[in-house]
Amino acid sequence: MEQQEIPKIIIYTDGAARGNPGPGGYGVVLLSGSHRKELSQGYQLTTNNRMELLAAIAGLEALKVAPCNVTIYTDSKYVSDSVEKRWVFNWVKTGFKGKKNSDLWKRFLLMYQRHQVKFIWVKGHASIPENERCDQLAVEASFLPNLPKDIGYQTDK
Repeated sequence: MEQQEIPKIIIYTDGAARGNPGPGGYGVVLLSGSHRKELSQGYQLTTNNRMELLAAIAGLEALKVAPCNVTIYTDSKYVSDSVEKRWVFNWVKTGFKGKKNSDLWKRFLLMYQRHQVKFIWVKGHASIPENERCDQLAVEASFLPNLPKDIGYQTDK
């Protein structure tokens, strides 16, 4: 049987919150060969870390085949270090006790396990075109009208 080559995907991500917490959004740029896709979404009330993590989730959830060889470029130390330094896998063992954003980390791990994922931290606002584009998408999304609730963060009051 012929071995099929695993698709190589590059994902750039960024999250933003105007106030922390405040209105926020994420931006994602997916690249595969000559294909490019941009994603963004805003929320009424959220945090920067939640949006950084949700950007990575949205990028992985957009992949139509599995497994893929995925490189995610993020300017979030919170996200990149949590995965690359394997902290999140210890949080699983402790049931995420005392950890914020466990709803998103659990959602992330469902997608993470379907692919070969590597995170690369990049400096934010350092003229990296795709990172700058993600920032622009995230900020613009945070200003859209009628933003939905970030249910994991904002409960009905």
